Amino acid sequence: MDTQIDKDACRDAYNQVRDDSTDINWAAFKYDGSTIVLAGQGTDYEEFKSQCTDDARLFGFIRITTGDAMSKRAKFTLITWIGENIKGLQRAKVSTDKRLVKDIVQNFAKEFTASDLKELDEDYIREELKKAGGANYDAQTE
Repeated sequence: MDTQIDKDACRDAYNQVRDDSTDINWAAFKYDGSTIVLAGQGTDYEEFKSQCTDDARLFGFIRITTGDAMSKRAKFTLITWIGENIKGLQRAKVSTDKRLVKDIVQNFAKEFTASDLKELDEDYIREELKKAGGANYDAQTE
């Protein structure tokens, strides 16, 4: 059976993460049978990470504030999580189904795929997004 996506709910959550006037900084989309649905959203990155369990397949759209002494800005990332207990066929489906998520989640600076919580360390993600952001004025003296 072909995978479907709840476009309205997922697009609404995506827009809330991108909206500067909300505190929402993450949204997670996971499988409910053969449909990708909104699994949750919130303001605490650790809350997002708690959904990344060994038996879960999900996609996370995350806002992280990066920058340097000269400027702060929101950067966005798409994280694909495939838990350690996910079987081969389901693992393979994640990569082909990601196109459904990317039809909605279109703007992000960097993409990550992870299956170990160590790979989701917030400081690591922040540093990678900072590198993707271009100019870094932290090295300059004031």
